[in-house]
Amino acid sequence: MSKDLTVGSPLRVIVAFTLPLLIGNLFQQLYLFTDTAIVGQLLGVHALAAVGASGSLHFLLIGFTFGASAGLGIPIARAFGSGDLAAMRRYVAAGAMVSAGIALGITAIGELASGPLLRLLGTPPELMASATVFLSVTFWGSGAIMAFNFLAAVVRALGDSRTPLYFLILSCVLNIGLVYLFIGVLGTGVGGAALATVISQLTAVLACLVLIARRMPQLRLRRQDWNLQPGELAESARTGLTMGFQMSVIAIGAVVLQSAINRLGSDAVAAATAAMRVDQLAVAPLASVGAAISTFVAQNRGAAQWWRIRVGVFRTLLASWLFALVLGGVIVALGTPVVQLFVGEGEPAVVALAHQYLVINAALYPILASLLVLRNAIQGLGATGVPTIAGFMELVFRAAAGLFLVAPLGFAGVALAAPLAWIGGLLPVLVSWFAYWWRLKGRERRLLVRELVSRPPLLPAA
Repeated sequence: MSKDLTVGSPLRVIVAFTLPLLIGNLFQQLYLFTDTAIVGQLLGVHALAAVGASGSLHFLLIGFTFGASAGLGIPIARAFGSGDLAAMRRYVAAGAMVSAGIALGITAIGELASGPLLRLLGTPPELMASATVFLSVTFWGSGAIMAFNFLAAVVRALGDSRTPLYFLILSCVLNIGLVYLFIGVLGTGVGGAALATVISQLTAVLACLVLIARRMPQLRLRRQDWNLQPGELAESARTGLTMGFQMSVIAIGAVVLQSAINRLGSDAVAAATAAMRVDQLAVAPLASVGAAISTFVAQNRGAAQWWRIRVGVFRTLLASWLFALVLGGVIVALGTPVVQLFVGEGEPAVVALAHQYLVINAALYPILASLLVLRNAIQGLGATGVPTIAGFMELVFRAAAGLFLVAPLGFAGVALAAPLAWIGGLLPVLVSWFAYWWRLKGRERRLLVRELVSRPPLLPAA
């Protein structure tokens, strides 16, 4: 099931690896989309706004699991690319230890801090009870969410992006059915939507473990695999926690922005929730390309295939720009009818605000595409400093929009926050990537010289 990404046409390999990630991302966004639509249609705009009011805090801690899992997969992919399967299994063991610690931390912090933070954000009183319940259920189930993300990252590190897709589809289909059961039939309210997600993720974890035990012998950990070499646990913790903190730093800006949205009233909260769900569904392909390039670069770094890294990133960047332009056009044309699926009839003010958000964001998708490709390429090389700086820049720009643009511009300030954050994050990433590009060129030249020197001399013909 594993796949070597160090051979073949770089762009063709990346596209083939990206397609299952894309389908998986679309399914993941689809079930978030469906959850929100069911909540809005069956429970009303206030329930939809309650989910939205808790969204930034949900992203702050649960988003940490996505970033941390991707970071934990990088040393695994590098070891696999170099052919050192013993080191690969030790990095899997190290990642499992780090994942367990992260899950415990998220559960404790989320349960203790979610209520006070919701009040600090100025959540409207009529939304507090539902938003608190939604967050509490989610954080108690964070262990299942972290476990699934880590297992998926491990399998993808071996070049297999299809297997995680199958389990994600299973999770999505089960989640949609459970959401409708809990909310539409059992009447559990918004807490039922969170519980459905936890149960579906736990089911996917169990299925993934069974598959690894039966069909992926290279990932079966033995006793000696838990005897880590010096620095291996520290490296896994460094890459995992750094990328997790990067996602959380970005989310802090979203928290500040959410506070500004809350002050605009329930209609603005509902509009932002609906528009962000549509936007997340639209940019899933770009996020998939970013995840693929990280694994591609990590494997080729392990194999010292420097030219493949440089060429693969450049060609992927061009393809992602074209894709971003097409996505933007589709969202401008179809975004508003999709928003109406969330709020139903009789909410023209909410639909108009969401339309404004989508048009502004869709026009600037090429900037996001550049950020995702280059930042993930740098992370695949093992660097953590610049991506963290980029995350901090996103925090500053997104928070600045919430603090200084929402009051004078109203909801337009909310719509401008994400594009401004993309621009802020891209600035250090561009500078860093050009520096890495020249280093890769230098390594290519040195490798070529060594190959020429080591070749035996040609003998004259007899």
